[in-house]
Amino acid sequence: MSKMYAVETENLSKLFGSFKAVDDLNLRVPGGSIYGFLGPNGAGKTTTIKMLTGLSKPSSGIIKICGKEVKFGSLKNRLDIGYLPDVPAFYNWMTPAEFLEFCGELFSIEDMILKDRVEYLLDLVGLNGVKKKIGGFSRGMKQRLGIAQALINNPKVIFLDEPTSALDPIGRKDVMDIIAKLAGKVTVFFSTHILADIERVCDRVVILNKGRVQIEDTMENLRKENSRQGVSVELEADSLCDNFVSVLKQQKWVEDVSNGENIDEIRIYVTDIKEAQLNIPRLLSEREIALKRFSTIEPSLEDIFLKVVNG
Repeated sequence: MSKMYAVETENLSKLFGSFKAVDDLNLRVPGGSIYGFLGPNGAGKTTTIKMLTGLSKPSSGIIKICGKEVKFGSLKNRLDIGYLPDVPAFYNWMTPAEFLEFCGELFSIEDMILKDRVEYLLDLVGLNGVKKKIGGFSRGMKQRLGIAQALINNPKVIFLDEPTSALDPIGRKDVMDIIAKLAGKVTVFFSTHILADIERVCDRVVILNKGRVQIEDTMENLRKENSRQGVSVELEADSLCDNFVSVLKQQKWVEDVSNGENIDEIRIYVTDIKEAQLNIPRLLSEREIALKRFSTIEPSLEDIFLKVVNG
């Protein structure tokens, strides 16, 4: 743990009785990144975030935020972090400005600085000028206000636990647009099980399953690595017969062939996309089969996720 990261852990574990919810977790989160913390429900994401924010005591391991070690119950790290829990709570009788001012007072922020910061944050999350009480807010409006609350102390790292869960498509888009704006300004540790959200905004992703890290890398590297391991091709052509499928399966660069949605479509899983691009048209031409469509399908995060989680 020599190089300083925004968030880093060493052999972090959490036991509940004999059940190991988090198992020897080692994370290195670069400063200024949007870091996707991905996993199925029950993978240990919320448990990890509670330990990272000092709200839950680890069974073992070390946590550092911006180079400072995190201790359970300590206030030493509170100025460095912001936190939006999966189920945030608000004072429903307050307006958004009143709520942010209250949160700022808890950090003893000077009045003039606080006034400007509240105005800036309300503008950032699209709530500037809103006088309605929080009790009348939609779930999406509350989540946007929750992000503003997490930023009120001008932290170096914010932890967002499932911020788009249970939101409608418009609410999800609003929240994801805000997160995208934070890139490079603050480190965002973003927990979710929604794959599309990770693909949209994250620089790096870690996939957690059963409390253990299964894979961790940049999105670009994940796609490159999985491309080397196997890309698929969707093929549509006239009169695709069983004999042609058998010929395909005999090729060294073909892993598998499956039926497509329509009778004249097949999906070919290949280990070498260049060989596929060169040889599939040739094989079709030799058999006088007319090619209608040839599409290369790069692996999505969903493909990667399912492969990792399902083994």
